[in-house]
Amino acid sequence: MATATDALSVQHLISPASLPANDKGLSVVSYNVLLPNSSDGWWNYKMYNPPLEQQDLSNWDYRRQLLQERLRTINADVICLQEIAPDSFEEDFAFMKEELGYDGVELYKKKGRFRPATFWKTSHCQLAGPAVHKDRAIITAFTTVNGDDKSCWYVVNCHLQAGKQGPRRLRQMNEAVRGAMTLSRKLKQPTPEQSIRLIVCGDMNGGPECGAVRFLEDGFIDETFREDNEPVSSGRKELPLAEPMKDATAAVVTRHPPPTMVVAELMQSLMEEATYDTPTFSQDMKDRLARIYKRLASSDKNTLTRQDVEQWLVQINGRLGRGDEYRNAALEMGWTDPEATAAGEVVPWEEQKKRIKLPSEDTATLSLEGFINVYQKELKGGKFWGIAHDMAVLGDPLPDCGLFTARYDRIYCSAALQPTAVLDTLADKPCPNEQEPSDHLPVAVAFQAV
Repeated sequence: MATATDALSVQHLISPASLPANDKGLSVVSYNVLLPNSSDGWWNYKMYNPPLEQQDLSNWDYRRQLLQERLRTINADVICLQEIAPDSFEEDFAFMKEELGYDGVELYKKKGRFRPATFWKTSHCQLAGPAVHKDRAIITAFTTVNGDDKSCWYVVNCHLQAGKQGPRRLRQMNEAVRGAMTLSRKLKQPTPEQSIRLIVCGDMNGGPECGAVRFLEDGFIDETFREDNEPVSSGRKELPLAEPMKDATAAVVTRHPPPTMVVAELMQSLMEEATYDTPTFSQDMKDRLARIYKRLASSDKNTLTRQDVEQWLVQINGRLGRGDEYRNAALEMGWTDPEATAAGEVVPWEEQKKRIKLPSEDTATLSLEGFINVYQKELKGGKFWGIAHDMAVLGDPLPDCGLFTARYDRIYCSAALQPTAVLDTLADKPCPNEQEPSDHLPVAVAFQAV
């Protein structure tokens, strides 16, 4: 659905809608698709709030169909996706070429369970040189096929580090933009500081309070800036452009850019106030866990036996052996790593967790303190959605506190570019859901050169 254009003549579109075609321009969509759960990401069903009555709505076949139709409708020239699973990438996204015609692709080549990937239609644009891979960012340079203008368009597709990692997010963004500048010089771009056609998009894992975002919008960051009450830089860092970058979705001045993350508000139910740095359960949450523990205990109501623990884990995770709840419960019940004990050294968690099993003795138990500790570790890991799911299926759901909304997914452009159309995707209930395949919403913009 199209709305009236604003004073800057930027077309404002509301999903479902298609970006306008322009042989001389470039259109881009950025979309964190939520880790595909074809072979990985078994836990995705826990992200649906309230829990699904039909779990097939959370499987990859269903989500892929939603994603395919969304991307088909938007019909961007370049698609920047985040949170791709490398092990199943070719199968998961075969539809991009076979069904949608995106026959160009660049998957992030460095290590990582979650990776960005950039797709494009070679009928509209082609790579001008090899893609560049930085920390959680892909840099591609394109020339458009039609017309006489062979100037390059540079697209940065990034998925910045999540959590309390402000310095790393800033470093990732700085390296990505400078990487685009270096690539432009290799491709003989004249005066790139003024003339580069640069688009930076992706999941910033932060809003206007984020140092990486301020770096793009203000053109610099220095040691006085604080994120999470800590400096993100030891000194001044300047954007290597003549002007700051423009927030492309803000080009429609008749509305505030909508949130790209719309999920259930959970933190105020789970945590004590002002415990962001060291997350601590609220007393209400501790009481809820104690009630659940008592209901799970089959004998004296004071202790979870090994059989009780197994039944609890199957109830929340579908089967035994998966999830950090399983591993941390085993540790709380006394499991020790024989390899670490024999070697007398600490084994990395990623190696150790493959061997962890519940104690085999029928006398093994999980105390209330241990039960709470299992969920405290989930809280510390930021798995608010997983805790909310478990509380619901265990018969003591969290209260409805409304929505948490944020604009983590963004598209920026350099001064050499002008947005011509902006596509908003809106949601009024927690994502993912039966209409939305991800906890993020896409952002999409069409550009022309100034």
